[in-house]
Amino acid sequence: MKRNPRNTLIPAAFAVLLTVVPSVLIHSGVIDPYTAQIITVAGVNAILAVSVNMITGITGQLSIGQAGFMAIGAYSCIFFNMNAGLPLTLAAALAALLTSFAGFLIGFPTLKLTGDYLAIVTLGSGEIIRVILTNIKDVTGGANGRQFPTLLSFAPGLSFFTVTLTLAIVAALLQNFLRSSFGRATLAVREDEIAANASGISVFRYKMIGFVSAAFIAGIGGVLYAMVIGFVKPDIASFTKSIDYLIFVVLGGMGSMTGAVLAAYVLTYLQEFLRFLQDYRLLIYPLILIIVMLYRPQGLLGMKELSFVRLWTRLCKSARYLAARAFNLTNNGG
Repeated sequence: MKRNPRNTLIPAAFAVLLTVVPSVLIHSGVIDPYTAQIITVAGVNAILAVSVNMITGITGQLSIGQAGFMAIGAYSCIFFNMNAGLPLTLAAALAALLTSFAGFLIGFPTLKLTGDYLAIVTLGSGEIIRVILTNIKDVTGGANGRQFPTLLSFAPGLSFFTVTLTLAIVAALLQNFLRSSFGRATLAVREDEIAANASGISVFRYKMIGFVSAAFIAGIGGVLYAMVIGFVKPDIASFTKSIDYLIFVVLGGMGSMTGAVLAAYVLTYLQEFLRFLQDYRLLIYPLILIIVMLYRPQGLLGMKELSFVRLWTRLCKSARYLAARAFNLTNNGG
């Protein structure tokens, strides 16, 4: 069955629009640097939310150690670029691959566990990564962290463009993965491991695919974090960071990639918006989350995905309706 080119061109057009237009507005000064920094960091958070959603929402395994993989990606990129002298692009690619290898090393013995046991082990692995990074002072700078003065740290428009373009590519690749036989097998493992195993699907294999893929995406997020912020501390591997990313997924909808991205942008901006409340922000923010979970427990989008094709179709129908109405009013008035 042939795929309709419209289903590819419309999302691609929206991706270009959402990437290029804000970048131009930031570069021209229409969007101030403070707002630009917020939406750029929100993009990095969205990539980490997609990473958590890959293992938790799509593969169905509760992992709360993704911030550890993010830290590996960030510090690996710094090491390859500043210590080994590799070009930034090559350093970023190697850092993401090294993070995925770390995900394989951690996932191979731990994915035989399920539920709370897996969550506890991944939590412990994240803390182990944080402690190791704190004690490798020659490479990481210890608890004081390490500077990473790259071009992206001083060019807000370039930072936003790079982060948003990466997010769009990751989202497109994951959508294609979910439509493939590998993706459908992974979803089958999420729904019912026993039934999937009885159908001839290697449950452990697809768990590993999901876990390593999630680690790879987290490594990309860590690389972009280092590029955008320009300063990295081992504390970014703490379990509180992992919980933050898990909140994005839960609020957006478990299994919904676009929901996780939307929640990441909303909550990142909300945290900054509430800064005028000072210390009370720490009370209001979780209160808002509790209210949302009470009245929308399935998350913003639930299990659904935001379809740009359907959105474009509705916009076209609305435009035709308004045009026809304006034409009729003009004729009646004449």
